[in-house]
Amino acid sequence: METTNGMGSQSTSRVRRVTATLTPESRFPVPQSDGYSVYSALLSVLSGVDADVGASVHDSPMGSLHCSGLQGPFGESDRSHHKTLLPGKTYELSIGIVHPDDADVFQALVNALVLEGEMIELSHGKLRVERFESEKTSHADILEEAAGVDNPSLEFDFRTATCIEEAGSVTTMFPTRQAVFSSLLGKWNRTAPDDLELEIDRETLASSVIEKPDDSSYRTHSVLVNRVEGDNGNPHPLFRQGFSGRCEYAFKDASDSVENAVTALALFGEYSGVGSAVARGCGNVTVEVDNQ
Repeated sequence: METTNGMGSQSTSRVRRVTATLTPESRFPVPQSDGYSVYSALLSVLSGVDADVGASVHDSPMGSLHCSGLQGPFGESDRSHHKTLLPGKTYELSIGIVHPDDADVFQALVNALVLEGEMIELSHGKLRVERFESEKTSHADILEEAAGVDNPSLEFDFRTATCIEEAGSVTTMFPTRQAVFSSLLGKWNRTAPDDLELEIDRETLASSVIEKPDDSSYRTHSVLVNRVEGDNGNPHPLFRQGFSGRCEYAFKDASDSVENAVTALALFGEYSGVGSAVARGCGNVTVEVDNQ
């Protein structure tokens, strides 16, 4: 197993990202929407090491843990709405931590998955951690990085279903600039120090940013994000609708401050995820920032 240190002084504005490479012990099925199951397994791992940290992550109102779900090759399954993990193959799991106690959450993950060699246990099998890498930054560092690029283009790859709620529980089904960056703005301002909060309204996003979606990559999804108790006392599945695919965002007649703010939000998205249910596998993105 390989690991990077990733430790350092704690700051309330620190954010972290962990990438784990996993291998299944055997061939076993997982739900098509595996993020919910993986999140539950991670909570169990965290609580096993530090019950207070596990409870804090579970109860956080800000979506402080972002989990990508499993990324890799899957086989078909005889079980409906399931796919199969394949022994000998590797699967990537990305975890973003924007929790106020990010160092505690990170250390609990290190203790469990690296130092104690715990496995991630799902309903029908276990995954062994082969590699564990981490990186950390801060809101201030992200702003500094964003200020260092001129007239950038922002290339998003929405790797998992991205479910952005814009009116109650109704989600948008297309990566519009207003929806994507308003979602990221809310996450930024809930986690940034007061003096680093950003102000940018939807009208400015509409007039200053252009989206250029890759139509060939665009997909829509309905994903399981939770199970809630129904009127009869029995749990029933809760689904969210969303999209995945690639989309480039460019600027038109935007001020430097707008360019810097939107670019910072894009970079932050790799840590926070985009939209709702990010802890349960939704809204996982990778972002490339290119100078024009």
